[in-house]
Amino acid sequence: MAAIMRWGRRLVQRPPSPPKQLKSSHFHSISASQLIEEETLLYYKAENFYPVRIGEIFNSEYQVLGKLGYGAYSTVWFCRDLLHHRYVAVKVYTQTHSQLGVANREVETYEHLSKLKSLHSGQAFTRGLYDTFKLNGPDGSHVCLVHPPLHMTIDALQRQGLSKRLNEVILREILYRLFQALDFLHTVANVVHTDVKATNIMLSIGDESMLNDFAKAEQDDPTPGKIINANRTIYCSRKFRFPKEALWGVPVLCDFGESRIGETHHGIIQPEVYRAPEVLFEMGWSYSVDIWNIWDLFENKHMFNALNDDQQYSPSRHVAEMVAYFGLPPPQYVHRSKVTREVFDDHGQSALPLHQSVILACSATDGKIHHMALTNTVNIHLGKWNRAGVEIPPISLEESEENLEGRNKDLFLQFMQSMLRWVPEERKSARELLDDPWLNERIE
Repeated sequence: MAAIMRWGRRLVQRPPSPPKQLKSSHFHSISASQLIEEETLLYYKAENFYPVRIGEIFNSEYQVLGKLGYGAYSTVWFCRDLLHHRYVAVKVYTQTHSQLGVANREVETYEHLSKLKSLHSGQAFTRGLYDTFKLNGPDGSHVCLVHPPLHMTIDALQRQGLSKRLNEVILREILYRLFQALDFLHTVANVVHTDVKATNIMLSIGDESMLNDFAKAEQDDPTPGKIINANRTIYCSRKFRFPKEALWGVPVLCDFGESRIGETHHGIIQPEVYRAPEVLFEMGWSYSVDIWNIWDLFENKHMFNALNDDQQYSPSRHVAEMVAYFGLPPPQYVHRSKVTREVFDDHGQSALPLHQSVILACSATDGKIHHMALTNTVNIHLGKWNRAGVEIPPISLEESEENLEGRNKDLFLQFMQSMLRWVPEERKSARELLDDPWLNERIE
């Protein structure tokens, strides 16, 4: 009986779509002297990138119709799934050894998530995966991930308005969905994302006609490209148009290339300016690192500058700004690692007034903190870190928040302060944040 049913399904199944005949060879050619797209990346090497051709068919199934974007470690392509009659986005990783680890980690995380039998609402706000495969290029093998297409990043959405920031209504909606996604990852999947930021949150496609319009636009007027040689062409990316009738999609958490499965981990994660203190101080870290980076989504600026006079990242400056914002860490936190015991002495109590100077000697290399000592000196308005010459800057959360007023500002700052704690266990969890007064405040 089962064999008869399978035979019947094959009879009614749609045959594969035929590949489209594209005008990809008729694009406007860009001068060889002009750097475009991935060529502009600091450490770009052509041999690390698979030489995609618009019109080619990946894995006998996915026909490339246009380019959606690029990054340091991948390019993303708008494709037609000829077998399942749908549009997809295919992420083609570079073939460098270091990125092979990132690609494999992302695949491993998706395989782990696919095994979960969960009805948690937050799963809907994590990006789905249709398929994985490998492409054999002229210089190595490339891992490929097949996703549902998404519209734009929250970072790009921020830059649409004159203020270059999100209004409160939109921010609340994004954060509510983000915390639902994180609650699913933390409590059901036991996954730490580690790279929560505006460029890794995207909007889903709410207006399906955008997909056909993208394909038609690329067919009628191909985006420009640059012919490198007979085997390699670099294409310009094309953006989706805005949705009709305000049919915007929902926020979706993406990019699991740096995620970790399990509760407790060690090692350096997160872009430097987003790095949580427990990562900076080489402690173990867990789910609470994902709660650390929310400020940037609203303020359109980094909470931490963390740059030295040469405009290079400085862990010394980073810690100085943390002390300015949050005060000194409590003694029980200081005793958690060798690094913190070298940074702060037993006078490092969070109740110590900032007008009592904090003097630190510092030697910082390779993005980590080494050999720092703290002493308490009275009657100096602001502290200076001796050999490093780093001052505790005169900044505060209240002054840094420039967009709100009155009770709404107070609630927002309380919301932020519940996430920005030295001690990771004292930060609110994603589930607790879903009940936060500011997040649920009605805007009149």
